[in-house]
Amino acid sequence: MTNKTKRRQKIKNRIRAIIKGTKDNPRLSVFRSNKEIYASLIDDVNGVTICSASSIEKDFSKSKLTKLEQAKIVGENLAERAKSSGVKKCSFDRNGYLFHGRVKSLADGARTAGLNF
Repeated sequence: MTNKTKRRQKIKNRIRAIIKGTKDNPRLSVFRSNKEIYASLIDDVNGVTICSASSIEKDFSKSKLTKLEQAKIVGENLAERAKSSGVKKCSFDRNGYLFHGRVKSLADGARTAGLNF
């Protein structure tokens, strides 16, 4: 593994030791690749994904949006799906990434749509 990957894995393990998702307070996990961004609400106790959203959905295929705008829309979509599932509060798991750029944009989008963390 590269140094950057090892560093991210260490941070990820530290975060995961603290944050545990439950049915009432799931873990909002973020994964970003070079082109796309994915987010999901996870109940770690039962091992179930409650809902998820990503930038590979058909809403994004025809539009020419920047990655920051896509991340914000993904956060808003996830928050709307969470509300329909009955989730109002969650714990944010940045998955070892810095809370900056697309990760921050996704979090802001989820907050504006009504998800608390």
